[in-house]
Amino acid sequence: MYKDCIVSDLPQIAVAGKSNVGKSSFINFLVNDSKLARTSKLPGRTRLINYFLINENSAEEFLLADLPGYGFAKVSDAEKLKWADLLEKYLAKEQKLVHVFFLVDIRHDPTRDDVTMYNYLFKNNVPYTIVATKADKLPKSQVKNRCRAIANFLKVGADNVIPVSALEKRGKEQIFDRMEKVLNAFYNPIIDDDETDETDE
Repeated sequence: MYKDCIVSDLPQIAVAGKSNVGKSSFINFLVNDSKLARTSKLPGRTRLINYFLINENSAEEFLLADLPGYGFAKVSDAEKLKWADLLEKYLAKEQKLVHVFFLVDIRHDPTRDDVTMYNYLFKNNVPYTIVATKADKLPKSQVKNRCRAIANFLKVGADNVIPVSALEKRGKEQIFDRMEKVLNAFYNPIIDDDETDETDE
C-alpha cells in the first residue's frame, strides 16, 4: 500500500515498465551489481516498490525506486488493481519524485498498458525518459529504426528514446548524463532573480 512507502527527503528516480521488460537488469546495469535487484525470466516478481540508496554519503545521494511491473496476465484482477492503485498513488503523491525512466521493449511497439503509462506521465507532467531495453536482441543496424518507430508510436522526438543493453552495457553514458542533469537541478536549483530581490528588501 502507498502509505507504507518510504518517507525521505532524498530525491527519487523511479524505474517503470511492464513485467519482464528488464527493470531489474536495468537497475543492476546502472549500479554495476548483478545481484542488487533480483532478475527472473518469470515476469511479475516485483510486486511492491523496492528502494535502492545510490551514491550513499555523496553530495548527490538519491533513492532509486523499482516500481511494480504492469501487464502481467497470470495474476488475479484484484492483484492487478492493487498494483495499479499503488503505481498511480506513488506517481501522483510522491513529492520527491524527480524523474521516471519509462522502460519499453525495443523489439516491439508499446503495448496498450505502455501507452496508458505514457499518457499518465505526460498528462500529469511527470518528468520521464523513454528507455528502449534489450537492444542486444536486435542487429545494431536496426536499433535506430526501432527507436524511431517507438518515438513515432508515442509521438515524441527520436532523441527522447534511449536504447540500452544491460548485457552489452550499451547506453549507460546517456542514462548517467540524464540522471546527472536531473539530480543537479534538484540539488542546485536556479533561484529566480525576482525572489532574490524580494528577500533582500
